[in-house]
Amino acid sequence: MTDYGHDLLFGTFVTPAAGSAQHVVDLAITADRAGLDLVTFQDHPYQPAYLDTWTLLSYVAARTERVRLSGNVLSLPLRPPAVLARAAASLDVLSGGRFELGIGAGAFWDGIAAMGGRRLSAGQGVVALGEAIAIIRDLWDTEARGVLRHDGRYYTAAGAKRGPRPVHDIRIWVGAYKPKMLALTGAVGDGWLPTVEYLPRGVDSLPEHNARIDEAAVGAGRSPAEVRRLLNVMNVEFSPTGRGLLTGPPAQWVEQLADLTLTHGVTAFLIGGDDHGITERFAAEVVPAVRELVERERG
Repeated sequence: MTDYGHDLLFGTFVTPAAGSAQHVVDLAITADRAGLDLVTFQDHPYQPAYLDTWTLLSYVAARTERVRLSGNVLSLPLRPPAVLARAAASLDVLSGGRFELGIGAGAFWDGIAAMGGRRLSAGQGVVALGEAIAIIRDLWDTEARGVLRHDGRYYTAAGAKRGPRPVHDIRIWVGAYKPKMLALTGAVGDGWLPTVEYLPRGVDSLPEHNARIDEAAVGAGRSPAEVRRLLNVMNVEFSPTGRGLLTGPPAQWVEQLADLTLTHGVTAFLIGGDDHGITERFAAEVVPAVRELVERERG
């Protein structure tokens, strides 16, 4: 059993459908008003049926008041790290410290290449992401002396000036599934952000994946607790009879989410569904009960 002790976060994983743009924005506003902690959006710049995620994040930041925002996860091959660092810091400043950086090494390489992005192998993508994270963090570090210089295999910075400085310590959450990406997450990430439906054995994959992250964290001289464990659950439904993870009555959701925290260390839950009713019911009937149950068990 593993509980890394983080505070609990609850939010939504919204599809940025261009054909129903107002619905997408309204879903974020609903989450904000309902008291959820996070609203996140998929990022597929090569997908014409989707709104551009960065534009959407910026617009939603202006339409909401307290909820935090993140890409889930941003496609690094189409978002150069130095530019992404400045954009992230700028949105954090403009939103009053409400931005977090979910990022991935890239997928759907045909689409990336079609948009002018560089096609990389899985191994190359891991190296590139590690270089990008270093550049991003260094550009945020306005207290360091001198300009930024990185001479990486895939990304360079040749004298870039640092800044702007984010309002708060932006967390970098990595979308990862394979061993090398999990190791990178443990070594340098602030969080691990997978989708349960993409894990090879669903929830049963969590112990093995957590162990890889923990081992890499220790190897890098870090505590495993420095890496928050987040989880997307796309297929959710409130129903009288339980049929699986987050498919059943609210009481079942509460038990399942609390168990994911206390047994597997997951402390941030992002639900799909793109439904106002599910969002409101999640916030009202599930979130407070999960917080109470986890607090009681921890205590």
